Amino acid sequence: MADTSKLKYTQTHEWVSLNGKVARVGVTDHAQHEISDVVFVELPKLDKTLKAKDSAMIIESVKAAFDIYAPVSGKVVKVNDKLKDHPELVNKSPHEEGWLFEIECSDVKELDSLLSLNDYNSVKETSH
Repeated sequence: MADTSKLKYTQTHEWVSLNGKVARVGVTDHAQHEISDVVFVELPKLDKTLKAKDSAMIIESVKAAFDIYAPVSGKVVKVNDKLKDHPELVNKSPHEEGWLFEIECSDVKELDSLLSLNDYNSVKETSH
């Protein structure tokens, strides 16, 4: 299992892992439980420019469709193509194989406004 303490989080249940200026984005384990069985993932287009909090993509489950938001501003530089044929990876491995996309940050300081694991856990507990 990934070391989730090193990740940053959004209040909308996305996680972010920064490598230089590139942020890898996924949904948290909590979110994948709430979404339930993922059946389709509409990934963002490569080179798409997003602003923080923009809807970046959609995850569809047996329950409903869910918007996934960009945690930071920048350009989509990579998507997890495995999810096209295996959307269930979002459920099985949300922090490793089920990551969604990578975005080249236009300003890495935006990550400073994201939540630590402890802060995210506090927000998660109060959102029920």
